[in-house]
Amino acid sequence: MLVVVAGSSGLIGTALVAALRRDGEQVLRLVRRPAAAPDERRWDPAGGELDPAVFDGADAVVNLCGAGIGGKRWSGAYKQELRDSRITPTDVLATAVARAGVPTLVNASGVHYYGDTGARAVDENGAPGTGFLPTLCVDWEAATHAATEAGARTVLLRSGVVLAGTGGMLPQLKALFLFGLGGRLGNGRQYQPWISLDDEIGAIRHALTTPSVRGPLNAVGPAPVTNAEFTRALGRALHRPTPLLVPGFALKLVVGEFADEAILHSPRALPGVLEATGYEFRHPTVGAALTAAVGR
Repeated sequence: MLVVVAGSSGLIGTALVAALRRDGEQVLRLVRRPAAAPDERRWDPAGGELDPAVFDGADAVVNLCGAGIGGKRWSGAYKQELRDSRITPTDVLATAVARAGVPTLVNASGVHYYGDTGARAVDENGAPGTGFLPTLCVDWEAATHAATEAGARTVLLRSGVVLAGTGGMLPQLKALFLFGLGGRLGNGRQYQPWISLDDEIGAIRHALTTPSVRGPLNAVGPAPVTNAEFTRALGRALHRPTPLLVPGFALKLVVGEFADEAILHSPRALPGVLEATGYEFRHPTVGAALTAAVGR
């Protein structure tokens, strides 16, 4: 295949490009600086600048663009950045896919689409929740409309927390746990959707190569866990105790609105589409995913 990847410099994008190349696929990477390598093509999504020739012969586009939801404390300006960094690039890419007739678009989204479901499990048929993150995900996915209307097979990749040793939240948690500062967040009963980096890449590859997959796809592990269970599993993987508890009010004081929407309230999401279409998880339990990620 020839796959065009936007957002290729992040944790998931870097791993995806490497995996595609190992399998002999061709990859073109969209970058926002001047192109510096033969496989790079410059684009400016905010200015609507994208050379249509980039998509000549392309079999698929993978869009992973988006500022990190936990990258900064949520101010009004940063919340707008979270929206602009997702919705605008998606709209530009979906329009380009439609015009060029690219057969497949795999577009990032988030499992926080479902909001806080408590102990109720949801698959891809679940309704959107309420709040900033669910609304962001709804609008993000809606920005793929042009590609879908043009007949492209559009996959909406609703990812959970990606567990990797080299990026994301896990290295920061690992440092705390190694110093004996590990503990559950709030009451620990909220579900924490997770997926290993290997299975995140596997889910994207599965979406690219499985014609029956279209629409929402929950990229989450098959065995949901609460934050308390996740905390104990990480402690076991690192051989460290997890005696502490961080009260919910303290989290809200430190990180603000992000605590309510992304830490204390989480969906109990299931990978219905992946399982129904025959995907085999490399790390089917959070313990296996964490052990692989921390390298112990």
